[in-house]
Amino acid sequence: MGFEELYPPQRLTTAQRAVAAAGLDALLLSPGSDLRYLTGYDAHAGERLTLLVLPAEGEPTLIVPTLERPAAEASPAPATGVRLVDHPDGTDPYPLVTAALGGPVGAVGLADRMWAEQVLALRAVLPDARQRLASTVLRELRIHKSAAEVEALAEAGAAIDAVHARMGEWLRPGRTEVEVATDIAAAIRAEGHVTVDFVIVAAGPNGASPHHGTSDRPIGAGEPVVVDIGGTMASGYRSDCTRTYCPGGPPPAEFVDYYAVLHEAQRAAVAAVRPGVSAAAVDAAAREPITAAGYGDAFLHRTGHGIGLDGHEEPYVVAGNDRPLAAGMAFSVEPGIYLAGRHGARIEDIVVCTTDGVRRLNTTPTELIAL
Repeated sequence: MGFEELYPPQRLTTAQRAVAAAGLDALLLSPGSDLRYLTGYDAHAGERLTLLVLPAEGEPTLIVPTLERPAAEASPAPATGVRLVDHPDGTDPYPLVTAALGGPVGAVGLADRMWAEQVLALRAVLPDARQRLASTVLRELRIHKSAAEVEALAEAGAAIDAVHARMGEWLRPGRTEVEVATDIAAAIRAEGHVTVDFVIVAAGPNGASPHHGTSDRPIGAGEPVVVDIGGTMASGYRSDCTRTYCPGGPPPAEFVDYYAVLHEAQRAAVAAVRPGVSAAAVDAAAREPITAAGYGDAFLHRTGHGIGLDGHEEPYVVAGNDRPLAAGMAFSVEPGIYLAGRHGARIEDIVVCTTDGVRRLNTTPTELIAL
């Protein structure tokens, strides 16, 4: 799959129409996923200004530091039709923004995670422009993944599945969580990711903390271990998958009982995904069997989050989100049960809503895995 399929030039034109429809004069995008979505350029975020100026009409301009121009030229950005303008160290880059806009503007959309110093500098150079969030425009474009984006996510899913398939090489009683995590991180890269985004290895009571991370605590025989891992591929698209393991012996009987409930809940939530079903309904499908079994209060988080160029993005699979799912929406389905001071479990797959149902992008078994 070529970058021209993932980052097609027409995406800028589509975004410009959306800018105009939203009543904005331009988007001003600093390094991050929005800039990469539109240009393919994985820009470095630093104190030197990098900014995509995308007017509702006219030529898009990518402003970059002079020393980073070669990287921008080597990226997919030039093929999308953006004009490159650079600024050497010691010069003020903000007049380049006003020049790229071509005249007065009344409202601009800023990248949601733009640094405050850049927000304030743009306010100073564009004092009459109202500042809004770029996501009001780009959210609706990014939430519907193209066929090329889905395949990029599938490639990421297969790569992280390959890491989970090797867990028996590293996850053994007596090893510490951080020792296991170090091996996993190396494997994430070896299986095709360019960056390791996170490695959670949470054994025994640590498994009751959904975002535990790792520690120097040795793993005990028969202890449940939650392993939640993910990274970013060269395409820019991400992986995220959780499995729960029991190394070196049988797990506690209580754990076996509630893992069976969790397994049922995760399967039910995946099966609920189809066009027209609300995100909240998928959350409810995961939550109902867990609640019915008496573990409702132990399911501490939403059922899922969107994924793409960001690890967490729209749509969020959570109570109260009544937005209907549509083909091309990609998100996690990851119910969990967490018993403080004892243990926990989570099962997570990335799925895509298709025209008539659902496609799982993680295909390793979801049953409790004994090592």
